[in-house]
Amino acid sequence: MRKAMAAAEVGDDVFAEDPTVLELQASTAELFGHQAGLMTVTGSMSNLLGVWSLVGAGQEIVCDLRAHIVRAELGAHAALHGVTTRTWESADGLVDAGRLAGIIAPDSGPYQVSTAAVELENTHNFGGGTVYPLETIKAIRELCLGAGVKMHLDGARIWNAHVATGVPLAEYGKCFDTVSVCFSKGLGAPIGSMLLSDAETIARARIQRKRLGGGWRQAGVLAAAVGYALDHHIDRLADDNAAAQAFALEVAALAPTAVDAEKVATNIVVLDSGKASAGSVVEQAAAAGVRLSAVGAKAVRAVTHLDVTHQQCVRAGQIVGEILAAVS
Repeated sequence: MRKAMAAAEVGDDVFAEDPTVLELQASTAELFGHQAGLMTVTGSMSNLLGVWSLVGAGQEIVCDLRAHIVRAELGAHAALHGVTTRTWESADGLVDAGRLAGIIAPDSGPYQVSTAAVELENTHNFGGGTVYPLETIKAIRELCLGAGVKMHLDGARIWNAHVATGVPLAEYGKCFDTVSVCFSKGLGAPIGSMLLSDAETIARARIQRKRLGGGWRQAGVLAAAVGYALDHHIDRLADDNAAAQAFALEVAALAPTAVDAEKVATNIVVLDSGKASAGSVVEQAAAAGVRLSAVGAKAVRAVTHLDVTHQQCVRAGQIVGEILAAVS
């Protein structure tokens, strides 16, 4: 990957003149069945631009209670673009069309907020790496088309869903008006995400990216890293998914109430810390050499990736299981 970065042909991406970035944007858009793409520094910026392109100031986007766009992007959609949010609550981050039909309100008149878009997250980060069934997405798409409501996909880890299910990326992509994908998670690139949509939307987003301070110059060195990751690191995500389940099985063997290992579908495991606080479990695990993160008062998250081996994940599960068993 570093050799690819060093050899990259570069130009000025503010003026859309970096050939390596242009090639990556075109090839990624094609993967997802969209016309165009815009590379961004982070997934948060890609989400910010995608939502902005669909939802006007004073309108709302509807999403899960624990969606990244409302829990982990520091209120940027409201603070910068005047977008409001309304959420549904779920155990795993997923919703079906029947329930969503009772939530969206596309034509609320002059006294209430109107729904402009629905956002789905696949896989769902704080839901534990859960995968949206394609048929559920299609049903929601039909509902939204009938209601005149747009759809945005936070697909930061859509690659893991693709590998776990075998669903082609274009099948996911065609169900959404805008798609955000991330390259710096399981794919292992050092930086970078991308917004995908039709050419007109991406042209508007390019201007807004500059307005937000997100323009960059010779970004081809970063695009080259992403290109390497797309060529070499997608199929190996199956290893991360398997390592996450192995981790969960070890935890469950010692602390059965902490996690249902059978529900672990991809590379994220969210654990119930029981009688202990999530922060306390994270601290104890860190002292034992295992890095976790607290994502709620009683929720602890573990993420597998290409820098940890399967056996390391098994051992980490044993260590964390012992910690949780001791405080249960």
